[in-house]
Amino acid sequence: MEHGFAKLARGVDAFPTILQELGVPAAHLMGWLAIIVEIVGGLTVLLGAFVPLVSLPMAAVLLVAATTVHLPYGFSSIKPQAVTAAGAQFGPPGFVGAAVASDLHRSA
Repeated sequence: MEHGFAKLARGVDAFPTILQELGVPAAHLMGWLAIIVEIVGGLTVLLGAFVPLVSLPMAAVLLVAATTVHLPYGFSSIKPQAVTAAGAQFGPPGFVGAAVASDLHRSA
């Protein structure tokens, strides 16, 4: 659930923009689906309800995250730093880059 809320906290377009730069098709739709799966799926697992039903979409989100972000950039706590023409740039664990910090500041 925390990952879904963290994506929302950065603004509704921040996560789909990163997905688009990573080459994920239908980035805006996939971004929202990932956020919904992380929040609703996490809540239902926490409550012990519909676990077989939500486990497949949750596994799909994890598989996509593992193959598109974590394999190339590492399995630590990755923080988006910027989105450039070269693609999404990530900082070290716990790092919040200037672009993300200014986005957070503007949305507050």
